[in-house]
Amino acid sequence: MEKRGIRTNRGDYNREAAVSNKEIAQLKARIRKAKNWICAQPICSAPTMAEMMKGLNNGQNLISNWQKISNLKQSAQVLMFLQNNDIKSMEQLADKIIETHKRIYELSNTIKAKERRISKLNDHLENVDIYNRFITIHKKYQSLDIKKRDAYKQKYTDELAQFDLAHAYIKTHLHGRTNIPKEAWSDERKTLLSERLPLVEEYYSLKEDVKSIETLRRRAEGMMTEILPEYKSFYEFGR
Repeated sequence: MEKRGIRTNRGDYNREAAVSNKEIAQLKARIRKAKNWICAQPICSAPTMAEMMKGLNNGQNLISNWQKISNLKQSAQVLMFLQNNDIKSMEQLADKIIETHKRIYELSNTIKAKERRISKLNDHLENVDIYNRFITIHKKYQSLDIKKRDAYKQKYTDELAQFDLAHAYIKTHLHGRTNIPKEAWSDERKTLLSERLPLVEEYYSLKEDVKSIETLRRRAEGMMTEILPEYKSFYEFGR
């Protein structure tokens, strides 16, 4: 149906899942980069959180009012991140980055497993809908005299073909059952979707944390190379 230009629930869901999977893959790459960076640094020589926040609040090298406003918002976001996670040192920041890295990978695996099952249930239910939509036409075709079937089939070629495909699909997924478990499949999908929602919300929360971590990283790098010359060798070593 999608190939014929007809949008389907399965197609819409798969498009949404593809975006989600892509975003998760990008977030995993970003937190992996942050983890590799923090693990390469001699933490004992790093600038303190207070020094980095002072650098952020000073708005170093900003050339426009828009940049200054953006910088203040960024500073507020980072400060909230530090306060919410009780981070007061680079050691604690390193622990948070490692913890976030681990959780993002766990979350990714859990979301993907649920989405694979949801996608499969979408296939089941979509085929059940097709089956129910065209079963009357199929039964009418079966009841006709053989001499009248050809004309009927020519009139309902597409509908009969869709029914046959849906029927064959459902039979392969009944696993010995005689009744189509539409209600059970629908209930399972509803449960999985409700379980997926808080996981996605957590993902977006972690995405904001990664943004703050990246801001702190840029601030630390800038301080090590420009603002505080004594950290230049530290940064070059870690890099």
